[in-house]
Amino acid sequence: AIVLSGPGGADVLELKDVSKPDVQPHLVLVHVRAAGVNRPDISIRSGKYPGVNTSAGMILGLEIAGDIEVVGDNVKRWKVGDKICALIKEGGYAEYALVDERHCISIPEGWDYVEAASLPETVFTVWHNVFQKARLQKGETFLVHGGSSGIGVTAIQLARAIGAKPYATAGSDDKCRACEKLGAEKCFNYKTQDFEKELKDEGVDVILDMVGGDYIAKNIRILRPDGRLQFINAMAGSKAEFDVKDVMVRRLTISGSTLRARPDEFKAQLAADVEKHVWPLIAQGLFKPVIFRTLPLEEAAQAHKLMEESSHIGKIMLRL
Repeated sequence: AIVLSGPGGADVLELKDVSKPDVQPHLVLVHVRAAGVNRPDISIRSGKYPGVNTSAGMILGLEIAGDIEVVGDNVKRWKVGDKICALIKEGGYAEYALVDERHCISIPEGWDYVEAASLPETVFTVWHNVFQKARLQKGETFLVHGGSSGIGVTAIQLARAIGAKPYATAGSDDKCRACEKLGAEKCFNYKTQDFEKELKDEGVDVILDMVGGDYIAKNIRILRPDGRLQFINAMAGSKAEFDVKDVMVRRLTISGSTLRARPDEFKAQLAADVEKHVWPLIAQGLFKPVIFRTLPLEEAAQAHKLMEESSHIGKIMLRL
């Protein structure tokens, strides 16, 4: 497993032997074949994730794919040998991981372990924020910031799949073209274009923002009446000034969420919802994996550095 020696830079990630976890009645033990690297992993490792006390001995990793090796006594749905992907709270950067049986979903037909492990964190996050909370509907206009990130490529494809009109922002022309190939109506290079100027005439119904900072006020200004703004991060800063009267007059909804700390019951319901609504879109070929690079588990530190460089388009994965 890759174990933290404490909070800090990528060099705190160390390969170590750890004992295989004991199975509880409602859990399954998964032989992990692939794990996703996500932005929260970086925040937790750095000691900056809200509500998490980063400590030595922690094993990061929020999403995995693999084979079920042991099932707890009370497990009903799964059997030994089933191939699943799952959202977990921590422990994905390891050969074995314990998972609540309700948080597992069968690997989509025709997908390999790496592709399947790229799904849970981003799909669960996007489904909850964009579709459950912000209620994006067919025919509405949608904007996602960080369009070329794992979250971004997921949000663009799912919005397009349900018949919404997705826009995106990204940090290079290459990233923007990639977003447009995935289904974005238009992607704006934030280094050369101002998304507010580009979208102010049309307006936007739903915005998914992981940037924050000066985007906050801009987002609010381009929302249509009854528009919804959803935060999942604030990488450029979490404080902003805006006019509450503006929010009142246009009946705007501003919300946000983090997924990691939510109770198991909530995640179980979310997993069921994702399987019901997103897995059929995958089966129809309306959603495809976007894998930027796959590294062996022992190169987890390199994978973190790659993510911190922010040059990737899609997901960074670890293979076991």
